[in-house]
Amino acid sequence: MRWRILALLFLARIGLGFQFQTLASVSDDLIVAFGFDYAGIGLLIGLFMVPGLFLAMPAGFSGRYASDRSLAVLGLCALAAGGIVSALAPDGWFIGLGRVLAGAGFLFATLYFTKMVADWFEGREIATAMSILVMSWPFGIAMGQVGHAWLAAFYDWRVPFLTASAYCLLAALGVFFLYRPPHDLPPVKTGAHTGLSGLEWRLIVCAGMAWGLFNAGYVIYLSFGPKVLEAQGQPALSAAGVISVGSWLMIFSGALCGQIADRLGRRALILTICMSGAVVALALLSLPFAGPGAGLGAGLGAGLGASLVFGLVGMAPAGVIMALTGEALRPQQRAFGMGVFFTVYYAIMMAAPPIAGQILDATGSPKGPIVFAMALFICVVPSTLAFRLFKSGRPIFTARHV
Repeated sequence: MRWRILALLFLARIGLGFQFQTLASVSDDLIVAFGFDYAGIGLLIGLFMVPGLFLAMPAGFSGRYASDRSLAVLGLCALAAGGIVSALAPDGWFIGLGRVLAGAGFLFATLYFTKMVADWFEGREIATAMSILVMSWPFGIAMGQVGHAWLAAFYDWRVPFLTASAYCLLAALGVFFLYRPPHDLPPVKTGAHTGLSGLEWRLIVCAGMAWGLFNAGYVIYLSFGPKVLEAQGQPALSAAGVISVGSWLMIFSGALCGQIADRLGRRALILTICMSGAVVALALLSLPFAGPGAGLGAGLGAGLGASLVFGLVGMAPAGVIMALTGEALRPQQRAFGMGVFFTVYYAIMMAAPPIAGQILDATGSPKGPIVFAMALFICVVPSTLAFRLFKSGRPIFTARHV
């Protein structure tokens, strides 16, 4: 039953990446239609993440008063509504409003999808399950990169927003009618008291830091990796293609890494090896290619090697990191704890990209942000080691908190 539930949540969560990708795929059309510049497009893309910083803890707290299924469906409906608002926008302000609304939906959906999987897989292949769940995000983005561009070219820039909204609505219906919680899930107590122990607070903050640092490094790699290759003579389209290889590979390597972690344990060792691989991959980007103007064939050198190592090794432990949430929290406190987790995640995600941009402005070289991304990946390891240290210190579930 739990694998059928995971399949349902994976298919539904694809809609999050599918809706997120809409604006990037139609950005050129929006520039023509509304006179945006690229800074404005970047702002609209970033607005998708803004609600998370302010709503993550209230979203987690709301789990005391409504079911996980209802709140996940609410998030999917908000994603759909945000896309519809953007599609019907008479001016740029309404597109921004649609992005904020969709971003709030993204927060609720991703928080409660993660909690649902933790509830179903606690103590049983949780790293594998989380790996599969989180890969739905790049899968949805990849769908959007292909599908939205085609829809915008053959129809109109509004159609991708409406298509993504339709997918989110279908996903909401699927979750509403097909999702069932585990039978042995403890009831959640209502009331204002969070009930998190001091140890749970420390564990979930460490987990949120690890997840935020990991994702911030990934975003900086995607944003500035192509610029490093372009500076070495790669054509822009070729550079983007080489960097994207890592994102496709992580869909498969993530699930495999989760299975290895569930079967062998040694998660700290696995994570250390993978983060070392991420650092090596980013270092490879600085190696020279065959020469300027060599086209896509030049990508067969260090650039493609970097992307292969990054996707196969560096990004593989996504589910292993996300699985920390299941270890950190008691089931009856998991909703609020996930709100704390995503608050830390969003804070790091909002801070890191601007810092990377400032480094580029100060150094004049795209290698500066890549070095910053390497530092972020390195910091994932002490965050998870701190998690293990706190967890091994004493039991979380003391009688005082049960």
